[in-house]
Amino acid sequence: MLKRITVLFIVMIIVGCSSAQQEQDNVDSEKTVNSNIQVLNEEILGENLEIPWSITKASDTFYITERGGSIVRVSNGQVDRESVNLSEPVLSIGEGGLLGLELHHDFENNKLAFIYHTYGTEKDVKNRVVLVEKTENGWQERNVLLDNIKGARIHNGGRMKIGADNKLYVTTGDASDTSLSQERDDLAGSILRMNLDGSVPNDNPFPSSYVYSYGHRNPQGLAWDVSNNIMYASEHGPSGRDEINIIEAGKNYGWPIITGDEEQESMVSPLFHSGSDTWAPSGMAYRDGVLYVAGLRGNNVYAFDLEKKTVHELWNGVGRIRDIRLSEKGLYIITNNTDGRGVLSPGDDKLIHLELVKSTES
Repeated sequence: MLKRITVLFIVMIIVGCSSAQQEQDNVDSEKTVNSNIQVLNEEILGENLEIPWSITKASDTFYITERGGSIVRVSNGQVDRESVNLSEPVLSIGEGGLLGLELHHDFENNKLAFIYHTYGTEKDVKNRVVLVEKTENGWQERNVLLDNIKGARIHNGGRMKIGADNKLYVTTGDASDTSLSQERDDLAGSILRMNLDGSVPNDNPFPSSYVYSYGHRNPQGLAWDVSNNIMYASEHGPSGRDEINIIEAGKNYGWPIITGDEEQESMVSPLFHSGSDTWAPSGMAYRDGVLYVAGLRGNNVYAFDLEKKTVHELWNGVGRIRDIRLSEKGLYIITNNTDGRGVLSPGDDKLIHLELVKSTES
């Protein structure tokens, strides 16, 4: 049975963002009970997931990666695990494992999808991008699009999205080696862009390179404002200073040279950052001038109003949140309390639908 809970009252926290303030004051907390967007209902669609990482959906069926190496199919409240058969087994180590999943735009017909996963050994951790096909016997590897991306126990990135330009974007972490983020010849600490066959697009910013942007620490979220052709990314900062960035081709986002409000010529400072607080932002979604961001350490769904330059805590109470996906009436989210860093509740981890409503109050 699906569980439905009516949310009667939500306390919102409005956080002001001002470049005139010092870095630790970049986000100024101001409590309020009013917000343009509120959660009307929550509905649990699936339970007992095991360190889920990425939400995808085809028709009425969800496909969710689990870091241990399975893809979970959730349909009508039924949760089924499907095997992923690869030439290089998934290495589930630290923050690594089976991470990003993106369905091909013609998935309903060709059953193809893209996955990002950690492999190798504990002493030689790597990541790769693989094309897989859903079959009656699980998901089968069909082609390796890119491999030998440096990895580590932490900071593997892992988010994948197909943009409006029909290119596959992939986030990579600095693999616990901060120097890699400033090396354009290395794929770590970057956002990569490739054709769906794994080749390098001719219009990438650096010749014969997958690197689209660099100077990243550990980006785990991607979203687009398609109408204005704006790309956003979320990024884990060092002890606070988590970032929301506008991503442009060929730009350097500064890690580890600048963080927070710091500036340096030829480097890009973030649109928003968390100051001394920690969001640990992961999956993202965009709709109507608002960025919705999953917060792991922050244990919140954050709503960033891009016009007002404010952020508020939209919804919490279920612990760590790893990914977000838009629905017709709101958002789908997955919790991440089974990863060893969360406080477990019965049924964790969960796939939840949040029905949103716009307030009529000014």
